[in-house]
Amino acid sequence: MCIFSPLFKKSATEEPGFYAIFPRFIFYRGQSVMTSGSTSDIERIQLPDKEIILVGTAHISRESVDTVRAVIAEEKPDSVCVELDAQRYQTLRNPNQWESLNLVQVIRKGQAPFLLANLALSAFQKRMGMQTGVKPGAEMAAAADAAEQEGIAVELVDRNIRTTLLRVWRKTGLWNKFKLLATLIASLFEKQQISEEDLAKLRQSDALSAMLEEMGTLLPSVKTILVDERDLYMAYHIRQAPGNKTVAVIGAAHAPGIRKALSQEVSAETIAEISQIPPKSRASRIIPWVIPAIVIILFVAGFFWGDQERVAGAATAWILSNGLLSALGALLAMGHPLTIATAFIAAPLTSLNPTIGAGFVTGLVQACVAAPSVQDMERVGDDLTTLRGWWGNRLARVLLVFLFSSLGSTAGTFIAFHWLKDLL
Repeated sequence: MCIFSPLFKKSATEEPGFYAIFPRFIFYRGQSVMTSGSTSDIERIQLPDKEIILVGTAHISRESVDTVRAVIAEEKPDSVCVELDAQRYQTLRNPNQWESLNLVQVIRKGQAPFLLANLALSAFQKRMGMQTGVKPGAEMAAAADAAEQEGIAVELVDRNIRTTLLRVWRKTGLWNKFKLLATLIASLFEKQQISEEDLAKLRQSDALSAMLEEMGTLLPSVKTILVDERDLYMAYHIRQAPGNKTVAVIGAAHAPGIRKALSQEVSAETIAEISQIPPKSRASRIIPWVIPAIVIILFVAGFFWGDQERVAGAATAWILSNGLLSALGALLAMGHPLTIATAFIAAPLTSLNPTIGAGFVTGLVQACVAAPSVQDMERVGDDLTTLRGWWGNRLARVLLVFLFSSLGSTAGTFIAFHWLKDLL
């Protein structure tokens, strides 16, 4: 079992060796596996003007790859739908795209957290795929390849992954965000063994139902956005695919939801609504301004009406708590000495500026003084399959510097309030 045991529960319906772990379910993005020898792998849905063949797959199952190829070759559909968006499709087609990544621009545009989360998700899947000898997404690539060889249209029917992740983050409460972060961190330590036989057990409908039910209980908003909304989105676009016969390659856990959605009328307005990135909550927009305002007010009040020695002590505490903890974060990330020094200097100032964070500054410095090499870019996918690789790869290290120095500065801010309150 993994750490954070309250979040990693063993289902009452599971068999030995199969752990119904909801973070793993998240990282598989709701997908399970169907074996090529089972008729439940393939489901035919007859609509008035179209026949849709749903094929349940997993990202890391050899049997899923074989099933997809066999179905497309036998059915010869007019179109093949795959559970991918344009970004993930390009990643499968161009695994060397990391070589052209401009990390400095990523940090400047505030996309470092998204990149970090994406890398963690990909690393988890690849680590699991190494045990079965199948690259994550191989069955989706096989579906696209088979369709193109036959001159069949390929339709990307999944919602943009960035939209999905941002909807999850912005529609999730504070406590559940902590759960998500714990899940992300726990994935770095996940070492459970898995095989084709273990994966095959997930094809059972009761196992899938148990996982969905558990996920809905623990994180209802996450389950809604990650599974239910995407079921609607994919069903709508599968329905719109050209031709009278369509093969849809999807995750098995999506099959019930997609089947239900195909039997209903899903409006374009509904799809437009669930395709929107929700704005930040009012609290998340206000708090970054409120905290610096309180700190400044306390210092000003203390300077004019308080004890000058206390003001000096509080100022020292502010600088040391922010600077030292942020520098400690950069040190834990194995940042460059200049990065660590920058963290100590920048954190007390950035904590008073809601438009820029300590991680923004330290990440940029680390990216400049210890820039990732071409080899780091090429090997990032392989390096991140091990915990050591996160620190050994310079690209990942920049992101760890960004994360740890930011967390250190945030912790320092709250610790410093112990001295700031004495100014009143």
